[in-house]
Amino acid sequence: MTRPRLLGTIATALLLLCALLYAFRDPITGLLGVRIPSGEAAQVQLTLPDGFESHIFAEGLSGPRFMTVGPDGTLFVAERGASRVIALPDRDADGRADEVVVIADGLDRPSSLAFRPGTQELYIGETSRVSRVVLDGLAATAPETVIPNLPTLRVHFTTTILFDAEDRLYVSMGSTCNVCNESDNRLAAVWVYNADGTGGKLFTAGLRNAVGLALNPASGQVWASNNGRDLLGNEVPLETVYALREGADAGWPRCHAGDLPDPEFGTSEGACQGVEAPAVKMQAHSAPLGLTFYQGDMFPADYQGDLFIAFHGSWNRVPPTGYKVVRVPMEAGQVYGPAEDFATGWLLESGDNQGRPTDVTVAADGALLVSDDKGGFIYRIAPAGR
Repeated sequence: MTRPRLLGTIATALLLLCALLYAFRDPITGLLGVRIPSGEAAQVQLTLPDGFESHIFAEGLSGPRFMTVGPDGTLFVAERGASRVIALPDRDADGRADEVVVIADGLDRPSSLAFRPGTQELYIGETSRVSRVVLDGLAATAPETVIPNLPTLRVHFTTTILFDAEDRLYVSMGSTCNVCNESDNRLAAVWVYNADGTGGKLFTAGLRNAVGLALNPASGQVWASNNGRDLLGNEVPLETVYALREGADAGWPRCHAGDLPDPEFGTSEGACQGVEAPAVKMQAHSAPLGLTFYQGDMFPADYQGDLFIAFHGSWNRVPPTGYKVVRVPMEAGQVYGPAEDFATGWLLESGDNQGRPTDVTVAADGALLVSDDKGGFIYRIAPAGR
């Protein structure tokens, strides 16, 4: 091969490699535990429904992911970028955190938190394990392992946990890939355990990346947000939320969103037969993460029981989508309307973003809190003057 032709071949290969790295930048950086930003993170003046306003509850955090409110009303946050869990007390009730208190550090990419009902036991979802600390005020015991040896070599490396009212511990882990057949049935699934980590069994299968878990207060049922597969175009598959049932199969990798056969893994007849139908379908590639059902006295009465979902935003769609919080109207624990925008402003007209909504939770006073793991903020949304 002549030198010019060799150089041309090398240049072409480098361009192809760059294109592939860009196309798969989120899965690759997810596997490495880092993220490539798009646009500068900044405090955002949110666009909200009439009568609502927002301000910063906490700032300067390192990758704040999922949150939970403790028995005494204190907010706890999995600060993944700092490998720790923190408490953000608001002792003077002014709607802003007074200080950052470290509860546990040296953790393995902590993503989610859950209090065991009726106790001071705070469980932590780490990539390689589920751990637990016991609180005495804002002092905590050293983390102890409850569920060890979780699979770590997975693109979707978050571990999400939740307790139901019957003291059962739910654990969700995503897939190792965009689309494939997993050899470990703990992956792309939700499992349920006893509180001490024993008795684990498969609860719902076929969930590619169910990052968010929430308890529906009207039914007692666990609901899960699920991120659909990539590389099928801008509009499919739709993102989903499922009301989980024991023994159900959401279909991945052969079927997506309840009715879309996969072009590679769903080629046989009846690929979607018997697949669980989602409770909510939403714009493809929005990346729904944290979700919560509103229970509080601060919002207007018609918000009571409604579902709020944080859209982390797309990495592979043109134009980008997501980067917002949506509201799904509910009645008697059932969906009765499509998702509608509630908080926007993170996504710019240029396509860049100033932050990535990650989780939503209801504060002890009834305000809605939104974590932004890119900007390092936690926003507080409340009726004006509250």
